[in-house]
Amino acid sequence: MGFWLVAAGLAGAEPATLSSVQLAQADVTTPTYAAAAPDPWYTYKIRLAALARQQGVSDATVQANVYSLTVNQRVIELERSEPIARTSGGVVGALAPYLRSHVTTSLIRRGQANYADHYGSLRQLEVRFGVDPAVLMAIWGHETSYGTVTGSTDLLQALASLGYYGRRRDFFEAEFVAALKLMDQGVPRWRLKGSWAGATGYPQFMPSVALRLRADGDGDGYADIWSNELDGLASIATYLRDAGWKPNVAWGIPVRTPSGLNRAQLVNRTTAPRCPQVYRRHSRWLTMREWRALGVTAIGRGLPDTEMASLIEPDGPDATAYLLTTNYRAILDYNCSNFYAISVGVLADAIARR
Repeated sequence: MGFWLVAAGLAGAEPATLSSVQLAQADVTTPTYAAAAPDPWYTYKIRLAALARQQGVSDATVQANVYSLTVNQRVIELERSEPIARTSGGVVGALAPYLRSHVTTSLIRRGQANYADHYGSLRQLEVRFGVDPAVLMAIWGHETSYGTVTGSTDLLQALASLGYYGRRRDFFEAEFVAALKLMDQGVPRWRLKGSWAGATGYPQFMPSVALRLRADGDGDGYADIWSNELDGLASIATYLRDAGWKPNVAWGIPVRTPSGLNRAQLVNRTTAPRCPQVYRRHSRWLTMREWRALGVTAIGRGLPDTEMASLIEPDGPDATAYLLTTNYRAILDYNCSNFYAISVGVLADAIARR
């Protein structure tokens, strides 16, 4: 019998008339009063408890954390109003004002100070993971303003509420179970705070990513992405390496395009399996030598002749464009937005004074 049928059967039964079959199929570890007057939210929590147990979460963690949860209506309203729920008609804003608000003097200054403070450790992380330490610093700055804004929403309550709402139920249920698994690994409930959508810690990882990729950055044997800065930076490095980061290659470079550039010949005809609208704005791949032959010139540092890059002109042909390497795509894996990824690269270059 399916879980929802079992729940429906319990909903219509008096406690004294439950059959032995119903008792066997029910979650008999829940408080006995649940069968007397269940409601949709309580029934949903029984579902979450069952999913967690099926995936190996301990009964103690389930009992202590699932059944007492209340609905967080605020996160449901935020999920309902997210852009993913609406259509923008394909309209994309301008990059320039985005950069002004996301690569601020304060972020640059504080990033440079943190970079200097952690310089020795950052270089060790670069040797270990192969990732540009300035990019690690820039992502940390973007995600949490260098650890000052990590979010205060209780993750279990938020993820359970978002799963209950149902628009991305499979996703949020998986993240809810992952958060319980983190607790089984010793992460206390009070640590599991973050954004309304479930991102947590200095890297703003979803719980499933924290389970898979959090890393020990200071050698103490424990990966604490919530209060240890080096662990947070090492975890970002682990993520980017896992996403295909190539050592000793820039994320991209700003360039100027010639007035006669034939853009029709540069259109990328392939469809990306992930975030196709984001990748649709990129040209096809050419070597740096081929871009120079077309009259595309670097503003500042360049790329090796044989390095492959794709072109993006976020504000049109008369504004700054960028040649993007495969490392840019690793940043996109972190957050699939061209504006986000470019702003991370621009901030990283400013932090490293490139």
